[in-house]
Parts: sequence; structure tokens; C-alpha cells
Amino acid sequence: MLYSGPAFSATALGDGLVELKFDLAGESVNKLSQAALRDFDAATQAIAKDASVKGVIVTSGKSVFIVGADVTEFGAMFAAGEEAVAKGVLEVNQLLCRFEDLPFPKVAAINGVCLGGGLELALACDFRVMSTAASVGFPEVKLGIFPGFGGSVRMPRVIGVDNAIEWICTGADKKADAALKDGAVDAVVAPEALRDAALAMLKEAISGRLDWKARRAEKLAPVKLNPMESMMAFTSAMGFVAGKAGPNYPAPMLAIRSIQESSTKGRDDAIAVEAKYFAKAAATPQANALIGLFMADQAVKKAAGAWAKKGGKEIKQAAVLGAGIMGGGIAYQSAVKGTPIIMKDIRSEALDLGMNEAGKLLAKQVEKGRSTPEKMSQTLSRIRPTLNYGDFKEVDIIIEAVVENPKVKKAVFAEVEGLVREDTIIASNTSTISISFLAEGLKRPQNFVGMHFFNPVNMMPLVEVIRGKQSSDAAVAATVALALKMGKTPIVVNDCPGFMVNRVLFPYFAGFHMLLRDGADFMAVDKAMERFGWPMGPAYLMDVVGMDTAVHAAAVMAEGFPDRMQPDFKGTTEVLVEHKRLGQKSGKGYYAYVPDKKGKPKKTPDPETYELIKGVVAARKEFAPEEIVARCMVPLVNEVARCLEDKIVASPAEADMSLIYGIGFPPFRGGACRYVDQMGAATFVEMADKYASLGKLYDAPKLLREMAKSGKKFFG
Repeated sequence: MLYSGPAFSATALGDGLVELKFDLAGESVNKLSQAALRDFDAATQAIAKDASVKGVIVTSGKSVFIVGADVTEFGAMFAAGEEAVAKGVLEVNQLLCRFEDLPFPKVAAINGVCLGGGLELALACDFRVMSTAASVGFPEVKLGIFPGFGGSVRMPRVIGVDNAIEWICTGADKKADAALKDGAVDAVVAPEALRDAALAMLKEAISGRLDWKARRAEKLAPVKLNPMESMMAFTSAMGFVAGKAGPNYPAPMLAIRSIQESSTKGRDDAIAVEAKYFAKAAATPQANALIGLFMADQAVKKAAGAWAKKGGKEIKQAAVLGAGIMGGGIAYQSAVKGTPIIMKDIRSEALDLGMNEAGKLLAKQVEKGRSTPEKMSQTLSRIRPTLNYGDFKEVDIIIEAVVENPKVKKAVFAEVEGLVREDTIIASNTSTISISFLAEGLKRPQNFVGMHFFNPVNMMPLVEVIRGKQSSDAAVAATVALALKMGKTPIVVNDCPGFMVNRVLFPYFAGFHMLLRDGADFMAVDKAMERFGWPMGPAYLMDVVGMDTAVHAAAVMAEGFPDRMQPDFKGTTEVLVEHKRLGQKSGKGYYAYVPDKKGKPKKTPDPETYELIKGVVAARKEFAPEEIVARCMVPLVNEVARCLEDKIVASPAEADMSLIYGIGFPPFRGGACRYVDQMGAATFVEMADKYASLGKLYDAPKLLREMAKSGKKFFG
């Protein structure tokens, strides 16, 4: 044994061969923390001191190779400022360069996931052998940064500028065949053959049959492009990436600028350039938000996992009441993830619609090559449409997805409760109605929960699991476990009208309606909110949701929170519903919709809208974009704070992820809580007070006012 540490060990294999193994003690995966990197350097130095070493194979003691750097260390590191960040990454690069410069060949044996800093370590080797079960990539742009451990320097020299820009700026994982095609790895083998193949390649390099010195020389030299080729490559890349990334995600463009500036330099000078641009990316508010988002996502997954382990029964057979688009989507999601489901409705036409919905979703998977006709058939066979309750004695959970009417829902629950086992869970997919209210009259309210999916079910990751006053831990745990099995991100919330997501969304809509009442143009509001980062503005969003659905939900919310959600004026959406303009589904709402070449509804302005709503809006007035943003966002953020005060949601992380996953809150802003943190609670409260005359929706709650006084943040 040449070296043994808490992360790395170096073992002599005979004939001058050494295995450098990464097996981080006490962890299920390998990640490059500062401590692990120091251990890596100690192992490198131990190997360097042994004159008998002829070559090194780098392996992993985990099922993954290296998942990347330790993201939990980024916050403190990045808060130190650009100069300190650049200095820190240069120090890491010195370790990797010391390893790269060892005077003998090195081969990385990539057995599993190899991302970010893990791939950068592999690139410091001379050759890479990859298992067919592995994946590699640079996901850093998803965190608002780009590779900073030499990845943006070595990758263009290994696979070419165009390929490197695509790898780095998209952040996509690459399977073995794609990695081999681009030249990022030198061989792909079956998992069981990986170690032998890597050792064989290392022996070939030691013998001289593989020219490892030439390989290394390419990584140390400038990129092989003449001035004209360089200009064309970087100009076209910048144009394309700028169009895709947009102004709210600066990391991809900073990465290209770094690659371009460093392309004419040798390795060490190029790495200094990379450090400079990496530090610029790390200092952006987007990096702060996106790294925070990653941490929040991990916290949400941990919380869901803790619920799932609480001992709720396993759901082996599900049922959904109510077919159609939503029921069909739920049935599809259950079946495609392996849980058989009965789909029950009172009309055969609805069952046909539900099965057609599931069939369309599966057909798209086949069309895109993500499934096969055989798998499609197997999945459809897990969905059993029925007009009766004949097989409901075998059902572990029933997900109700009937019309959003409390009387109808209560009648359905009363009927089905008498037809199922005593331990069967009944879950309502209601989007706004109190779960405790719906449970009134049930014989076993402890088995009743909310399971709120978002439309379209197959696309939207969030499921709100709502705990009513009498819902048992076992029922909540089993429902969370099912949501996880269905490939969703469940967040447990306590009961109230609208739960978490809709409770905060409708104040946002209220701010929009007040803007229109006061003379704002709905198209200008949409434009301002889309520039803020929302995927669609409030008018367009209501068209997509359905105007009648929005009006009905707004009435439920007004009844639940009359002090602030009961309007004292008639809104434009109500007027449009009266004129049968229900949004996309009717072809007209705020906008008109005509099918494009692919048959998808295309949004177009409709002058008739202005005529219809002119009786409930003031004379047209131009509002500054920042005022539009403030008047829409303040009510939403205030309600998020009230949800935290009322313990509807357990943590700021879960609140933020609910909005990100449920309604498309701009990811680069990190969620409502991080939005407040970045501007400062005092600044936010000052902004809210500016619009106090608009009503209680704009009155910052106690939590935010206390944060403003103390200087506290939601996230430390």
C-alpha cells in the first residue's frame, strides 16, 4: 500500500502498476470535497515518490465514479468574493495538474456516474475507459457556473471546441456511446470488463503501443484552430447559445468567453483564464439562486424520503375515480411507473377519453424512441377501465379526480368508502377545497388525504400531499411513497383552502386583476412578467389553466380568506367567462388561439378582448415594468410568508420548491424566499408598503417585518 486515506488509497498491483481508488469513507457516493481533494493530493505525492511506478489506473469503490464537487461547500466559498473564488479554484487546479504531470500514463476506469469535477479529474488522466452503465457530463451551468477545475480548458483540446461548448453549455449527461463518438472516452466496455480493459489499456500505454505522451501534449498546448476557424467557431456558438440561454442565465456565455480567451494559451495560462471567468459566474445572483435551488431540492427529497420511511403500507393496486384528461394522466403516470390502476367513471365516453390520453402519451414515448410498442402495450395493460366498483376490494388507494365541486366529491367519497377495505386510503386530487372539510362525514377520516397533481400530470413534477386535521401519519406516508414511485416530487403540506401552491398563486392573479382594473394592458403585464422570468404571463397562464377553472378556484379562495382575497370589483376574467371565452380550450380567452403547423394552439392578440373588458377597466395607462412586477409579486410573496407563519408548509426550501415545480417560478431567482433574501427583507417590506393603499394583500406579514428589522434571511 503506497497510501491510505479517508478518501483515496494507492495500491501497488505489481509490475509498476498502481491502483488509485476513490472510496469516500462514510458516504454512499464519491464527491470532491475540499478534504477529499487534499487527500487526493497526498495520494498523488505518495505515488510520485515511488520510483518503481510505471502507470496508474484510477477507480472508484462506489457504484458511481464521482458525482462532482461537494455543492454544500459552494455557499461559503462563493460568498468570499471573486478574488477568493479564483484563488480557490486555482489551488484545486494545481492539485489536478500535479497529478496530470506525473511522468507515466494514467487511465480512468469510469464505472458509473461521472459528473462535473469527477469528469475533470478523469480528463487529467491520459486515457478514459467507460462502462456501458456509466454516464458523464458537465452539469455546472444548471448551478449558474461552468467547469472550474480545468474542464473548460481540457475538454476543447480533447473533443474539439464545438463539441466542448455543446457539452459545457447544455449541461446534459452523456451516455457511453455518445461520449465515445465525441472522443471524450477512448473505449466503452461492459461493466464486468471495465477493470481488465482499463488495465490492458494502461499496459499498452506503458509499452509504447499507445502514445500517451502525445495525448498529454495536446492537453498542454493551445487549441489547434487557425484564426479564421476560431472566429467562426466562437461567433456561431455565441449567437446560438445566447439565443438559447437568454439574459437570465449568464454562465453559458461566460463559459464560451473563457474557452475563447484561453484557447490560444498553454494549459497553465488557460487555467488562470478559466479561474477568472469561473469566479465571475460564481458571483452572479443566478449562481446563488440555482445553487440554493439544488440544496432546496435535496432538502425536499430528504423530507419526502423520511415520510416514506414512516411505515405506511405499500401501494400495490391503485384506482382513479374520474377519467378524462386528469384521470387519464394519473392513470398513465401510475401505470408507466409500474403500479396497476383501475380507472373508473360513470360514462364510457369519459373512459375512452382517459384511455386515449394515456395512449397518446405512450405513443409519443415510442415516437421519440424512449419506449417500444411492446412496452406501450404492457403499460396500457396496467390500466383497467371500468364503469363499476366491482374490483375495488383489492385497491390500496383511490385517487379521486372528479369535478371540482364539494357536494359531488362528498357524495363520491361516501359511496366509495363503503365499498373498499377498512385500510384503503382515499386521496382527493382537489386543487383548492379543504381536505378537512371534504373529510366531514367519512367513517374513516384518518385514511383520507389530499393528493394534488398538476396538469399535465406527465410533465409537472410536483405532487402536494395534503394532511387534513384527522389524516393519519400512515396514510400520509403511503401516499408520499406512491408519489415517489410515480416519479414525482411530493411535498407534504397542512390543510387550508388552496393548500400551498394555489393559495399563493391567486394573490398573484389578484395583483394582475388590480393592474387591469387600474388601466394596465394585459399584454404589457404578460411581457413584464415574462421578462421577470415566468414562462408565461398571468393572462396567458389563465388562458392555459382555463378561465372557468380560475374563476371557480378564485371563489373558493375568496371564501377561505375573505379579508384579502375577496375582491370589491368585477375582474376581467369573469367578464370573459360570461362571454364563453374560456381560454385555450375554447379557442379564445385573453388571446385567440389557432393551431400551428404541428396542431398546437398558437397565441395571437385579439382586439375583441379589449372591447369586452372595457366596462370593468380604467382608461389605458402605461405602467413601468418594475411596478408591474412589484404589484404582481408582492401579494404572492406575502402569502408565502403567511403559509410559513401558519405552518402550512414546513420550511422555506419546501415553499420555494413548491413554486418552482408547481407553477414555474423562475428557477434563476431560486423561489419566493430566496427572491426576498437576494433583495433583502427590508427592501421587500419597503416595496410592499409603497402599495399599502391597494389592500391587505400588500400588507407584509409579521414574519417579513421581523426579518426586515433583524436583518435575518430565510436561508443563512
